[in-house]
Amino acid sequence: MAELNEDIIMEALEDVIDPELGIDIVNLGLVYGVDIGDKGDVIITMTLTAMGCPLAASIEYEVKRVLMPIEGVNSVDVNIVWNPPWSKDKMSRYAKIALGIS
Repeated sequence: MAELNEDIIMEALEDVIDPELGIDIVNLGLVYGVDIGDKGDVIITMTLTAMGCPLAASIEYEVKRVLMPIEGVNSVDVNIVWNPPWSKDKMSRYAKIALGIS
């Protein structure tokens, strides 16, 4: 059994796809932080591509859906922040290529 760590969480978050862009939230650079408490309480600090995104609840649900089955995860909270604001510069090379951004 692997000890719960940020790498395990980030790998699982790659399964959360932004429905508008079709790219996962990790490669889009939307995940700003992962905090894992002693009892397996996980807090994901993230942003969205735009304020007022109508899919915020859906993305939050998906984050919880992929993380809760991981052994050692007791609870998941999603903290959506707007500072620093998201920009295309936060995207991985993969995401930029997939979206045709240079």
